[in-house]
Amino acid sequence: MNITQIKYVLEIAQSSSMREAATKLYVSQPALSASIRELEDELGILIFDRTNKGITLTDEGREFVTYAKKAVGQYEILEDRYLSKDSDKERFSVSTQHYNFAIKAFNRVIKKADPEKYIFSIHETKTIEVLEDVRSMKSEVGIVSFSSHGEDLIKKLFKEYLLDFTSLMIRETYIYVWKDHKFAKRKEISIEELSDYPCISFDQSADSNFYLNEEALADYDFKKMIKSDDRATTMEMIAELGGYSIGSGMLSGDDAVLKGLVSIKLKEEDPLTIGYITRKGSLLSEYGKAYVEELLKFKEI
Repeated sequence: MNITQIKYVLEIAQSSSMREAATKLYVSQPALSASIRELEDELGILIFDRTNKGITLTDEGREFVTYAKKAVGQYEILEDRYLSKDSDKERFSVSTQHYNFAIKAFNRVIKKADPEKYIFSIHETKTIEVLEDVRSMKSEVGIVSFSSHGEDLIKKLFKEYLLDFTSLMIRETYIYVWKDHKFAKRKEISIEELSDYPCISFDQSADSNFYLNEEALADYDFKKMIKSDDRATTMEMIAELGGYSIGSGMLSGDDAVLKGLVSIKLKEEDPLTIGYITRKGSLLSEYGKAYVEELLKFKEI
């Protein structure tokens, strides 16, 4: 088994056919098929079912893919750190749910440290991927939140992934609408009053459980729902469709992206606990420590 074969498996798993995967990998289909059969023989398992309709993962294959993703992620981290032309540059990475304070803290670290050469990364992504990124060392620090509905599950995952969680704040539930919306001047509103408008929700489809949703009221039966995984797209739909999103009410007046939004307190209560995660027992880099110091400036509890 080698890293090339593992990458082949991951590409095939995302493709509809062996031919499609071979095209993406720039290898011949016979060579790709032979490499996968050789791997299956070595492991003593069948990773893929082959039929006239295409290829699908077996149960053993799905388990293998779970570990393969982690292995490839670790390999790419090592490759980037030690074999790339940028190995002499300072590195630091953060993964976060959609919170502006996390970005502000990140920017402050760069401004204060001002290293001569660096490659810093900030990944705005789904809940489970934040946890995975910190566990796999892709990121040193992660920003996550959870409501009361998801608290038991996410704390179980913290323990399983060997992550430490530090609370920064508990925020009440708000909606965001565009500044010219019918309800924009309201101080408080019920979710039922918004039933004629689409709720724009961050797409957590990679998560198998809605309790990992970063938004409150995850189990509410919305009459109209639009899933989006891009912040700019979400803003445009809120403005153009008269829609709304649900959040913590933290809007920054100096953020150009958010200047058109208005936050309104929701009558329904489902507070979000927001904080940061690190690997249990890990020693943070100087940038990791500096980032945590900046995060703690936002601490409210």
